[in-house]
Amino acid sequence: MPKEIILFVLLAYFLTLLGISYFSSRNADSQAFFSGNKQSPWYLVAFGMIGTSLSGVTFISVPGSVGANGWTYYQLVIGFFLGYFVVAYVLLPLYYKYNLTSIYTYLNHRLGFSAYQWGAGYFILSRTLGATVRLYLVINVMQTFVFEEIGIPFWLTTLVIMLMIIAYTFKGGVKTIVWTDTLQTLFMLLALVVCIFAIQDSLNLNWSTIWGKLEAEGMTKLWETDVNKKSYFLKHVLGGAFMTIAMTGLDQEMMQKNISVKSLKDAQKNMVTFSLVLLVVNALFMFLGGLLFLYAKQNNWEFAPDDVFPSIVQLHLSKGIFLIFIIGLISALFPSVDGAITALTASFCIDILGFERNKNRNEEDKIKLRKIIHLSFAAIFIILVFIFKAVDSKTIVDLIFLIAGYTYGPLLGLFSFGIITKRSLKKNIVPIVCIAAPLMCYLLEKNTALLFGPDYKIGYEMLIINGSITFLLLYIFSYKTALAHEN
Repeated sequence: MPKEIILFVLLAYFLTLLGISYFSSRNADSQAFFSGNKQSPWYLVAFGMIGTSLSGVTFISVPGSVGANGWTYYQLVIGFFLGYFVVAYVLLPLYYKYNLTSIYTYLNHRLGFSAYQWGAGYFILSRTLGATVRLYLVINVMQTFVFEEIGIPFWLTTLVIMLMIIAYTFKGGVKTIVWTDTLQTLFMLLALVVCIFAIQDSLNLNWSTIWGKLEAEGMTKLWETDVNKKSYFLKHVLGGAFMTIAMTGLDQEMMQKNISVKSLKDAQKNMVTFSLVLLVVNALFMFLGGLLFLYAKQNNWEFAPDDVFPSIVQLHLSKGIFLIFIIGLISALFPSVDGAITALTASFCIDILGFERNKNRNEEDKIKLRKIIHLSFAAIFIILVFIFKAVDSKTIVDLIFLIAGYTYGPLLGLFSFGIITKRSLKKNIVPIVCIAAPLMCYLLEKNTALLFGPDYKIGYEMLIINGSITFLLLYIFSYKTALAHEN
């Protein structure tokens, strides 16, 4: 496909986002940037959250996992589904009760200032690392399959993509990304469906025959019954539920759009609707993965798991389908990054700089400082992407995700302690607990073979263990009182 067409389509795509940003961010103040003035339509939030939740990594990696693991990933999705109901009917009522802009302010109300800042700090660390890993992985795919062929270097690809994201989030924040994420989710789902039908047409098989072949190849296996494996169904289902509670319900990026909805009832409708749609969308990604591997096997091709989707679309399908794939990939990338950079800006401004605590700071100063923070996080994203490229090691990527997972454990423990108990914490104990719990989890993981046998592998239950240790330590160093103690 001529490079001019690809560049023209990408430019048109960006100009569309910029146009949405212009109209949605007019007269936007700091409150509009942080919370959308609590006026976001719940159905748009529900639809747009699909793109935010899936990300570009899901777009590439979930289909690629089917060849080796069948549908076992869907065990996690079932866990996600269960966790969304806890978010909707336990956490959202709390956030609306206190009329929060940053969800970590709840920790200040309940457990004191130390818990509040440690909770926000863990979110900032985790989301910065997690978002930049996602950004790097998707930029790397786009560089390999698109921009390298038309002579654009990696550094320029990264810089241009980040400048595009800054351009349409810089002024409107949440008020803008509610609309842009909706459009991008639509494009991503369109690409998914088009690719499914294109590959089915290339296979020249009807749907029932395809499903029979997938069953024969073991690519429809859902439940893993070996307790020693990381994908054991209880580990996945329970781990998935707690991942949703922690990484959606206790994550400012995921919650900032939910609490931008006018009422609690509408926010709950958003969450339940979103969870149901996500079941269907993930099933489509799993089915797409099966189709890809059937197509590869039919033609005696071999690809690495993360390369099977882009490779087949680029090398063996029509140029039009490849262009749709690129649009879908960009549409999966942008929501996971624009939301992250907006949430990090909001959390740093509110939780660290104290925008809501400092009543003397005027609106003009807030906007100026917020823009500086926004650009600073964009610069950090770019630097980290360049570091990942220089190292170019999957081990580093796995390590970053492991660190990101560990950081949600203390968040889970802090919020659980605040919600479940009415006890107060001893002074200065929060920093000790929030450091000790992840360290204890690290030691546990390193000694898994000694404690549970050589075949046992800790999987997604690590989040539950981490949160439980945090909760237990907090309980030990607490005292009974109906009032929260200021740390």
